[in-house]
This record gives sequence, structure tokens and C-alpha cells, in this order.
Amino acid sequence: MSPCSSACGGCASDDGVIPVDGGHPRDGGGGRTGGGRPSRPPGPGEYGGEVNQSYENTPVDEQSAHEIEDAGLRLALVDTSDADAFDGWIRADFRGFHGGAPSKDVLEESRGHLADRRTTAVYDDDAPTAEPVGTVNSWIAPLTVPGGVRLDSWAISSVTVSPTHRRRGIARALLGGELRTAHRLGVPLAILTVSESVIYGRWGFGPATFSAEWRVDTKRVRWAGGATGGRLSFTEPDAYRETGLAVLDAAMAARPGEIGLSPYLAERLIGPLKGSDHPDRFRLVRYDSPSGDPEGFVSFALKAHDDFVRHTVEVNHLAATTDAALTALWRFLLEMDLVSEVRAWTRGVDEPLPALVSDLRGAAVASVQDHLWVRILDVPAALTARRYERDGELVLDATDDLGFAAGRYRLTVTDGAATVSETSDAPDVTLPVASLGSVYLGHDFARALAVAGRIEGDVAALDALFRTAVPPRLSTWF
Repeated sequence: MSPCSSACGGCASDDGVIPVDGGHPRDGGGGRTGGGRPSRPPGPGEYGGEVNQSYENTPVDEQSAHEIEDAGLRLALVDTSDADAFDGWIRADFRGFHGGAPSKDVLEESRGHLADRRTTAVYDDDAPTAEPVGTVNSWIAPLTVPGGVRLDSWAISSVTVSPTHRRRGIARALLGGELRTAHRLGVPLAILTVSESVIYGRWGFGPATFSAEWRVDTKRVRWAGGATGGRLSFTEPDAYRETGLAVLDAAMAARPGEIGLSPYLAERLIGPLKGSDHPDRFRLVRYDSPSGDPEGFVSFALKAHDDFVRHTVEVNHLAATTDAALTALWRFLLEMDLVSEVRAWTRGVDEPLPALVSDLRGAAVASVQDHLWVRILDVPAALTARRYERDGELVLDATDDLGFAAGRYRLTVTDGAATVSETSDAPDVTLPVASLGSVYLGHDFARALAVAGRIEGDVAALDALFRTAVPPRLSTWF
């Protein structure tokens, strides 16, 4: 992943740096009841909790501030209206990902796009420079959960620890503070994306989506997906931006695991950012239905080869709101002349490519890795927000070393909608909160977790209730 704060986030243990990322604040609605009382499910687009939306200037967590102070350091919010202070934070973030020094243009772009986030820094006041030795930012992002509900979630990004200040508890204090702050504000879950997967279980995060890197040998395969209609057109990012943002939002709202994107996060999927390598090789193609409705686009770059007829297409992002758009855009990519390979990252493990080509071995998954990690903070709010494809009832005993989500809950699903109440009845399933986060979005992961000893009890019933026909996916970093 590119070591750039404008392209991704990051999370670090005190032993190194681990990237993460996120979305866009939105106004929530609905309500839930607490304690042992059942909670009604929210409607589509509604949030079933009472989120405090004024998060940007929420004070730093007191416990984290004391932990940082005990290490001889200082935890503080960054005044994002102070260009010098904000630039120092951005430079520290770039260094945390071993990136080059950001140019004035990149600093200006980053300030504009990151200003609406809650930006926190750790300072060493005895250091010769005033720039942070630790960074994090966060915001409220709408996460699509099964059933099309967009649930306000606490997105965590840009967590870095300077190599000069390792093993001083900085990452522990930053991550703990983010979770406590989100819980205090009433946000039901936290989310992040990572480049290393060995850190987050201790914080109660579980991998909830998996992404695939696809590689297609276009010299080997022919199109086998049938006729495609509609219109394909090259366009420029600036001209397509407004339409592209609407297409992206519709696509993200339709798939569990996707997040609502701020204009900044969305624009990097439509066009190249400042400082991008070889922006002259970047292309954007839109798809419109036969009736003229915009239904998708693909942004990509062409990578040259010593043999001119063997270019590689590197897909930046493919967004589609209909199957017709999806297949037409894939056909365009696979049938491009002077190209021998198409590579696409952060795609679904269920991508239909093998069924769209004549030789399914020519369309292969190069790798699959965990992508979106979910940390449930409020079990009733989270479980009642999503929809279920089967009815049923389970008593869940959730364990949580940090205490946020610990409890025994009766989950009752009727006509796809859930109610949750606390109970003292014997549990059907016992699981840590990280495992609950892993199955929350519908991924078929319960049986594997049971084999690993991380779910006990009626695993088949848990899997049948939580699993969705279409697996969750997150198609970007944040």
C-alpha cells in the first residue's frame, strides 16, 4: 500500500507501522432502548443508536492522556485550522509509512481533504522539533450492513508511531483512546483496514471482509459472458466527478462491507491524486445504460512493457450499480488491444470473472487477504441494525476483555428483522467480541473460527443466521 496519508491510513504497534483507513460523517436517526429491553430495528438508511455527531473536537481520552504523560509525552488534538501544526502532523504521517516528504501541493490537498476528521497527535516536548511522534485520525463513516442499512461507524486511520519512540505505549494509548471515545459518543462499532493482521485481535477487532487480487491473462482467454449493451465512453475525471461520486455512493450503499466515502476518498477512485506516479497513463471509462443512466465506471492505468503488445492494465477502481455495467466494464478491460494482462486489487472473492471468460484458469486469484476489520462496541445496536436472510433465535454470550460489549444477549429474528435483549438464560453460542465482528457482515467464517476454538456452541445455527448469500466486500482502503 502506498505510504501516503492522502491515499490511506495507518495503524501501528509500537514495533512498527500498520496501515488502516475510513469514510464520511452522516446524520443518523432512529433510536434504541438499552438495558434488558428489546430494541427495534432501524429502517434502511437509518441508524439504530443515538450517535453524537459532534465528534471532530471531542477532547482526547483522559486515560490515554495519562498513559502518554506517564511516558514523558503529551497527547493533544491538532488544530486543523493552523496550517503549520497540521502540516507537521501530515509530515509525521508520511514518515510513519516511510513515504517521501510531501510537496507543498500535497500538503495543501491533504489539509483540505482531512480537515473534517478528528486529528490527534502525540508530542515529545523535549524534542528539537515540534512535529508529532505519534498520529491518528478518526471520523464517523456510514458502513453498509446486510439489508442495505448504513450504520454509523468509527473509522480509524493514520495511526503511526515514530521509529524514534518505539515501545513507549503510544499505539496502545492511541487505539484504546479511540475505542473509548467512540463508545462514549454512542457509536456502535469501530472499523479499520490494515496491512498487518497480528495486532488487532487484542483490541477486539475481527476480520469481517476479505479482498482478492485478480489477474487475467488476456492472451489466453476470450469473452464468454454474452452480449453487453449500453454505452462505454472515455471521460476526464474533472468532467465526470459529480456523476462519478453519485455512482460510487450508490454502489457502496448496495454491498455490505462498503463504506460511504467523503469526496476526498471518492475522488482518488475516480482520478489520480496530486503526486501520483505517471498520471499521464491514467484512464477513465464510464458506462451508461441503453436509456442513458450512468451505472458504472472503471479507472485504470496502463503499464508499459518492453514488448509493446504486452501492456498491463492496472485497475484503480471499478464501480457498478448493475450487473450490465459490471460485465460491460470487465469486457472492455479484457478485450483491450496491445494488452496481455489485467490486474485488479481489492475486488470481491466472488468476482464473476471465471464465468465471463472461456478459460477460467486464465482468470486467477493471485492472493486473498483480510481487509475490513470490525470491532463491535454496542451489541444490541449493531445486531438490530442489520437484516437477516433467515429467521431464528440464539442466546449469545459475548466476551470482551475491554468490557465494551461483554454480556449475554437473546437475538430474535422475525421476518429478517432482529430484536435483542439481555438475558441470563444458558447460551447457545459463546464467542469473543472479535469473532462476533468477523461474522457480523455475513462472511462465511463461523466454522473456521469454531475449528480454531474461537466460537463454541451451536456454530451451525450461528452461521445460518448471520451468513449472507452475497459475501461482504470493501473495495477501497481508508
